[in-house]
Amino acid sequence: MKKTVLMAAVFVAMLFGASGPGWAASLVANIDVSSQTMTVRYGLSVYRWSVSTARPGYFTPRGTYRPQRTARIWYSRKYHMSPMPYSVFFHGGYAIHGTGAVRQLGRPASHGCVRLHTANAATFYSMVREVGFGNTRIVVTN
Repeated sequence: MKKTVLMAAVFVAMLFGASGPGWAASLVANIDVSSQTMTVRYGLSVYRWSVSTARPGYFTPRGTYRPQRTARIWYSRKYHMSPMPYSVFFHGGYAIHGTGAVRQLGRPASHGCVRLHTANAATFYSMVREVGFGNTRIVVTN
């Protein structure tokens, strides 16, 4: 009897995941530089937003990243204290953040960061803070 109960417990653990992190939601942000879009998958929800990445002469790094830090509001010391609301830093000084230059979204316009409409940046920022850095993946491709 004990063996049957033990086998059942092992089966249930394998079926549903044995650890707490297995239950955590995941968040994946796919940034496509060629189409200037960001597609976010959060549980069963999917969001697709226009972005601006690096304009000619600048570079947005490609690769797969985890968030390194977040800031509700940040001011770029490198670019004249420009505001970067709802920043999610993913590679050194590169971040996904809100912008007031919404007319430029959908085409390259930044110094390398990924710019979003501020409302969308706030949504993404909240998602990252909710699921945690370890459950968030940021993928930047051509």
